[in-house]
Amino acid sequence: MDIREETLNDNSTITANSKQLEILKKNFPQCFDKHGNFMAHKMEEIVVGNGLELSRESYSLNWLGKSYARLLANENPRTLLKADIEHNALETNKTSQNLLIKGDNLEVLKHLKNAYESAIKMIYIDPPYNTGGDGFVYNDDRKFTIDELSRLAGVSFEEAKRIMDFTTSNSNSHSAWLTFMYPRLYVARELLKDDGVIFISIDDNEASQLKLLCDEVFGEENFVGDIIWEKRYGRSNNAKLMTNSTEHILFYRKTEKVDILKENRSEEHQDTYSNPDNDYRGVWTSVSFVNQVTREARPNLSYAIKNPNTNETIEHPTNAWKVSKDKYELLLKENRLYWGSDGKAKYPRIKRFLSELDDGMVPINLWKFKEAGTADLGTKELKILMGINAFTFPKPTLLIKKMLSLFNPKDCNNKNEIILDFFAGSGTTAHAVMDLNAQDGGNRKFILVQIAEPTDSKSEAYKAGYKTIFDITKERILRASAKIKSEIAQDITKDSNDYDLGFKIFETTPLLENPLDTMDAFNEETPTLFDVSTLTDDDFNALLTTWKVHDGMKLTDKLQEITLQEYKAYYGDKKLYFVHGGFDIEDLKALILRLDKDKSFQPNKLIVFGYSFDSKYQREISEALGSYTNKKSIELDMIVRY
Repeated sequence: MDIREETLNDNSTITANSKQLEILKKNFPQCFDKHGNFMAHKMEEIVVGNGLELSRESYSLNWLGKSYARLLANENPRTLLKADIEHNALETNKTSQNLLIKGDNLEVLKHLKNAYESAIKMIYIDPPYNTGGDGFVYNDDRKFTIDELSRLAGVSFEEAKRIMDFTTSNSNSHSAWLTFMYPRLYVARELLKDDGVIFISIDDNEASQLKLLCDEVFGEENFVGDIIWEKRYGRSNNAKLMTNSTEHILFYRKTEKVDILKENRSEEHQDTYSNPDNDYRGVWTSVSFVNQVTREARPNLSYAIKNPNTNETIEHPTNAWKVSKDKYELLLKENRLYWGSDGKAKYPRIKRFLSELDDGMVPINLWKFKEAGTADLGTKELKILMGINAFTFPKPTLLIKKMLSLFNPKDCNNKNEIILDFFAGSGTTAHAVMDLNAQDGGNRKFILVQIAEPTDSKSEAYKAGYKTIFDITKERILRASAKIKSEIAQDITKDSNDYDLGFKIFETTPLLENPLDTMDAFNEETPTLFDVSTLTDDDFNALLTTWKVHDGMKLTDKLQEITLQEYKAYYGDKKLYFVHGGFDIEDLKALILRLDKDKSFQPNKLIVFGYSFDSKYQREISEALGSYTNKKSIELDMIVRY
């Protein structure tokens, strides 16, 4: 058995292009020569050979800091993930699949990448708008030296210096905002399912820049629409030039697998259908039989027709009909032409029966306040729930529900998806998901991420005890859950136990700190210097949480505690984790015995915390397991992590 060493938080080999080159080398090895140089003409042969054309256009979005943003997107996380054990153990939360995570969302997204890659159906974000104000709370300054940044990002010393200047100055420039957004969108795309979508709220200040950025991250061909949301219906006479009553919501899909969108038919739309002639096929609406094009333009659609009620022969003096003569004869035979309530209309209309239409309606990109709510409604919802004005301009739950309604309502799978919001704010997304589940019996799950941004000391929220935005997010979800549970209790057809109204809490936490001043916490060159005795149970739990997510397990998946002789190991998804010290020969014997006797115990990886096992004992474990042929013929790899 070979021993493989890993340092999960090692960024020493990460550059602005390292992961992209790794993907190219893995999938297109023929495009690299023996020295590792990329041969562009080989890639061109592959592209052209598959019937595609290589575009020669060079138009792209560029800004100061783009290379730095790509470097941030590629970096490994610089934190651990820690569970709120007390909260998560509560009866309402212990089996919940919903998540609220406290921390910088770029760090959280990187942690989630392995476990939730291609798992998210819908992302909604309402990022901070670039309003020109100071004090931006997301600080992505990674403390590189200018020389390091120049080397890793592949830019000149002068450009690296300019980048470092604006990353440390809370700059509110377009470049700073794009540098902030790029890595988050880049990693978020990897979390989306192939049939997943993302909605991004934005105002006029950055809408045009964001559109170009999203074209680069998601692909121009995956732009679905620029939705205009009517966020208010009144007029503000305080505005200097024009009242801003709308907001943009940029809408992208991940791939072409999202090829059709439908939303439920509204009551207003249903009311347009009636049955004035008592047609046996049910209610219908009608469209004009007259074409918009002229007779000269479409002579094949110009012919005489007869009103069967008056026997009058009719031709349109200027326009063609919408259908051919043969199609007209069929419509006539099937009684699909309507000549008005008295049968004497000048021209007929074509009946369209509700029963014959596909499920749902094709959505439009204008979302009016009656169907998607307003900013005032969002504020009112939150104030009723919290008792104070806890947040400025929260989005209404109707808006999120409108987004969720765009998936086929008869497809049960769409009611069991994961919804991600990594700028959680007041928690509207969680509220909307739980509320919609209670309405239609769905089992959608939410993942919310919110940084612990301090609230304004003069605000109602601060005075009420909510010292951070995260505190507001958490409280809003708790109160929304209680409200929905109360509403369910009043419906004799429903049982609140059938709905997931809880949530688990996790947060990012700094890497383990070494009490010895001579080294950093994770240093492969001198691993034995780390003082493991200083670590607490919380530290070990954070390691296990971080490792299991890195290894592809969901945050809500549980690790099984395995007792060998006296030693406690942790098992999940065929991985066996040894994080504590004190493992001895008797525990090794117990491990081998369990491998032989326990049919449900079939690990394929043994993952060891390197600081709890000196290198000599690591080799002894490896040799013992490698030389022993267990009865189940399990191939067990050993990984030592620092």
